Amino acid sequence: MNEIVLRKEGLAGRATLNRPSALNAVTLPMIRALSDALSRWATDDEIALILIDANGERAFSAGGDIADIHGTLARGEHETVRRFWREEYPLNATLANFPKPVVTFLNGFTMGGGVGIGCHASHRVVGDSSRIAMPECGIGLVPDAGGSLLLARAPGRVGEYLGTTGTRMGPGDAIFADFADCYVPEEAWPDLAARLEASGDPAEIDRVANPAPESPLAAIETEINRHFGGETFRDILDSLARTESEWSRETLARLEPHAPLSLAAAIELVHRARTADRIETALINEYRFAHRVTEQGDFLEGIRAAVIDKDRSPRWVHDSLGAATAEEVSDMLSSLGPEELKLEDVS
Repeated sequence: MNEIVLRKEGLAGRATLNRPSALNAVTLPMIRALSDALSRWATDDEIALILIDANGERAFSAGGDIADIHGTLARGEHETVRRFWREEYPLNATLANFPKPVVTFLNGFTMGGGVGIGCHASHRVVGDSSRIAMPECGIGLVPDAGGSLLLARAPGRVGEYLGTTGTRMGPGDAIFADFADCYVPEEAWPDLAARLEASGDPAEIDRVANPAPESPLAAIETEINRHFGGETFRDILDSLARTESEWSRETLARLEPHAPLSLAAAIELVHRARTADRIETALINEYRFAHRVTEQGDFLEGIRAAVIDKDRSPRWVHDSLGAATAEEVSDMLSSLGPEELKLEDVS
């Protein structure tokens, strides 16, 4: 079975993620196949737009295949995992910079690497089942695949909150946080896809879009901005700890299981992405952390605890939530020199 189904339908280049039993987790062959197709479709005069969706009801894509990554890292094959990211991240940049409209139908879970494929598109459609998140800090990684830029573009300090807590966004939250554009009831998606194929015009989405559902995130934006506006993750922790409120206590409890170094680096990555506001810069900074974390320890341990043994009790390198220092974050995000991610072909 093909892991991704690629074809031309009418005026659309169609890509369907096709690993429903694995929640459409992204593999290197899928990345390569989609990258090759996009390269062809970019210059194909018969293609007016790209439409990316997924088979199965549970997920557009729950992210990279981290169980496979765990086995690879456990064998000490660090370069194999790094190669995955070196090919995935240019695909994310290609989607963000694509010269034709890119429409994505984000049903079910869209997380991590799935966000990298689905949320850099120009027209992102969500429905009632949509649950979008960047939960990487929970497995010792950082929001990647261009996720730090998406977080940076969210209102206020909502990006810092989402990137550290890993909060799942429903359709209203996803639109509020600018991870999605339009809400269309999912029963209307097949007809919408047919209209897009026939017309090649993304304005078809506006013709069937409904008002965005309510956003719980919007209701707590003031609290988020109050506590997540600090320069460092330690500043955020201190602000939350000083406030005796149910919300701050709940937020600290949500942060507690996550990797301290990942949390501190995630805040710095969002700040850097907000300053530069370029997908290429975000990806280069994310890759610096990813490249190093293959040997640092938290990533392997985080996958073990979440996916392999499922004990939910990771033993992080740092033993307390605020223990990672500014110097450690700086080291993780410093230049890789000759190993730096190369994005010349897509910038």
